[in-house]
Amino acid sequence: MLLSDVLIIDATDRLGWLAGRLLADLGADVIKLEPPGTDRSRADWRAFNVNKRIVELDPRTAADRTRVEDLLRTADICLLTPESSGASLDPSALRGDYPRLVVVAIRPFGGVGPRSAWKASDIELMAAGGAMALAGEPDGMPVRVSEPQSYGWAGAQAAVGALVALFRREATGRGDLVDVSAQASVIAALSHAPAFVDLIGIEPTRAGAFMTGRSIKGARYRVFWPCRDGYINFIFYGGVAGRRTNEQLVAWMRECGADLGALAPIDWKTWDPTKADQAEVDAIEAPVAKFFAGLTKREFLNEGHRREMLGYPVATVADIASDPQLVARGFFQAVADSAERFCGSFAVIDGKRPPLRHHPDAPFAAAPPPLAAPAAALAEPFEVTAAPPAAQRPCTTGARPGGKP
Repeated sequence: MLLSDVLIIDATDRLGWLAGRLLADLGADVIKLEPPGTDRSRADWRAFNVNKRIVELDPRTAADRTRVEDLLRTADICLLTPESSGASLDPSALRGDYPRLVVVAIRPFGGVGPRSAWKASDIELMAAGGAMALAGEPDGMPVRVSEPQSYGWAGAQAAVGALVALFRREATGRGDLVDVSAQASVIAALSHAPAFVDLIGIEPTRAGAFMTGRSIKGARYRVFWPCRDGYINFIFYGGVAGRRTNEQLVAWMRECGADLGALAPIDWKTWDPTKADQAEVDAIEAPVAKFFAGLTKREFLNEGHRREMLGYPVATVADIASDPQLVARGFFQAVADSAERFCGSFAVIDGKRPPLRHHPDAPFAAAPPPLAAPAAALAEPFEVTAAPPAAQRPCTTGARPGGKP
């Protein structure tokens, strides 16, 4: 395993749980420090702290402080959220006491600056990071994704920072202090949006189910389309990939006897989405909206894949839990003899998904068990759907090619 010789002390709260989980999934021995009486029944706690060895310690007692110090002497990385990790795990002090230790401190706004001591929940971090300004309807309030996202972005950045510092230690022999700002982590996740302001002086705004910035005439394009059992993600592209997608969509609609409307006369080899005005975009999207409304997500996925089209159904959590691709890759795993199902390691390494080694309910073991073969993946049986013959492919109108019922 990539990090099989790395020992990590994880003293984080929700802001940093993912960092330890990612590193554990890469083979590191992660010891999670928890106060006595921690509620291990919460779904989020279990999901992010599986694959770690859990030890309950009270740093207010001399005996437990000694145990923590003993662990730190042999550790390679210490993950902290200083607000909750305790005064005995001060990042700067740890750097002085353990020169080879990589210390990763995760805070809402980082360790430097006028907000370095501020607290923040997920909704505040998403607002401060600019993500909420980009989510929601144009004439509505900013919104956030219901399941917290900022903690995941901060944890992922912390894991990357820890690995970079660990690599540097191999050259210098000394550890580092990695200062992670959750606000900055959210900003980094906004893709190119912040660059609009820097480069061209335009501030992107939320557009609901649409995308702006693709047309020099200010037209917006629909990205999310209602279908029979949810939503489809699709947008009119230009270029080679867009041309094939657009041509195949029109061919599919024509085979189903759908009304093509403004789509019929378009030469997709010369059509340029950057030059379309709103009236043109509305005209070509109208028949597509009617067509997609008659499809299921699975029908769109199967036929779109067969035709090599861009686009994808919007998966719900229930869809993910039974997704045949994840099942085929053995993504969902059990630990030892438990029937509880967890998301497995995010990576497949040398053709194998590393097994989950530690159950979140397991008592602390003095030494980690050796890596074993992955436990059998838990999932319902699934059937891979082959593309049906042309005469049986899904159509929105109930008509067959030529418009005949």
